[in-house]
Amino acid sequence: MTKKTNAHEASFRDPSGYIFHDNGTLRRAIKPVYFPQYKKLTESGFFQNLIQNGLLIPHEETSNSPEEIVITPEKIPFITNPYEWSFEQYRHAALHTLKIQKYALSKGFILKDASAYNVTFHKGKPIFIDTLSFDFYEEGTPWRAYKQFITHFFGPLVLAKYHGTEIFKMMQTYIDGIPVKLISSLLPTRTKLSSTLYPNIHLLAKMESKHSEDYKAETKIATLSKKAQENILQSLFEYIKDLKLKETSEWGDYYNKTNYNETAFEAKKELIKKWIKPLNPQKLIDVGGNDGTFGRTVIDSVPHIMVTDIDSNAVDHNYRQVQQNKEENMLPFVCDVLQPAPSVGFNNTERNSLIERLKEYSPDVTMALALIHHITLSGNVPFEKSAAFFASFSKNLIIELPTRDDSWVESLLVRKREFINHFDFYNEIEFEKGYSTYFDLEKKEAVMGTKRILYLYKRK
Repeated sequence: MTKKTNAHEASFRDPSGYIFHDNGTLRRAIKPVYFPQYKKLTESGFFQNLIQNGLLIPHEETSNSPEEIVITPEKIPFITNPYEWSFEQYRHAALHTLKIQKYALSKGFILKDASAYNVTFHKGKPIFIDTLSFDFYEEGTPWRAYKQFITHFFGPLVLAKYHGTEIFKMMQTYIDGIPVKLISSLLPTRTKLSSTLYPNIHLLAKMESKHSEDYKAETKIATLSKKAQENILQSLFEYIKDLKLKETSEWGDYYNKTNYNETAFEAKKELIKKWIKPLNPQKLIDVGGNDGTFGRTVIDSVPHIMVTDIDSNAVDHNYRQVQQNKEENMLPFVCDVLQPAPSVGFNNTERNSLIERLKEYSPDVTMALALIHHITLSGNVPFEKSAAFFASFSKNLIIELPTRDDSWVESLLVRKREFINHFDFYNEIEFEKGYSTYFDLEKKEAVMGTKRILYLYKRK
């Protein structure tokens, strides 16, 4: 099987090279058309400086021939996409991209594309992963990736400021960036008075509309000095740096309003630690893990931990802790279990679905604490179907069942009172029956001081 047969499905977009799988190792092949840039970027120390400053994913040259140069980037355990980031993560990814462009410009290079998909999170912070995104800077030319930066980063962030982080899910539909005209139309009229938003969004949308019928591409591209370009970059950087999200959420301070006391809370932590230790996991995911509190009970012993939550504010809180504590082995991201991220892009193969990525990640332990009642009662998902979901990627599953006497379960059932008979199946016996289809029960224990039961299952 040739390398091209193993090429990543998104590689067709890049004429400079392609990514391919080589017996489980991800490598990047560079075509001769990009040799001059690659050679200059390498010999000038440009790549090395970016890598040393934590801006670009490290790589090593695996092979070098007149037909192809192959480099092997550092392995990233799990790739998250823009529509799975919290506000702070998205903001930091944007600033990260601008830092790289500013540095590139100072060294006689540019970012030739500024896709949000060129950034992911690794070792607790954003990292640029497209090594071939650089080109030579030509004096007087504008930044060719400017519009892409607006549609992938600046526009979504500004929209989130006014409409909330659900806006980021638009990136699933607009994989090439949210159209400038749409961004402009969704912003309040008063933003046209902003010295940053008017030229970078509203004026850009107007110009784009004006030249939309320029089929022969005869519209002249204005020249732009390096200084003017640096000023634009700095203006965008300062605006994004000061962006804040005003929305609040139900679960942002989840653990400050639990329905059990601190003693029970600590007992639950100890029980989880006791069950996880003998499993000696290398990879763990806490689904619906809020701010990562329970993931942190084993952070010193598990090499890689992922914590997902539907609430962007909770993920933000976790992300801030990751940065403050320098927890390089924890990755927070946004996930709605009832609607996991789908496969997107051309032929639905450019960006893998969350389930596909989780299967590849293959966690040794999955935790789902205080989640099943939301899946079952809010989502109307039968136990057997949620069991199938967890079994698709989980080897060992630690799952918590709040019983019908739990106050939060009672609250959810009250909301469903007109269909109350439909939820008679929500009980311990039916739960165990549903999960026995895909898992073997290893351990079961009531959480002291609560109306909850903790289960340890092993996939059949």
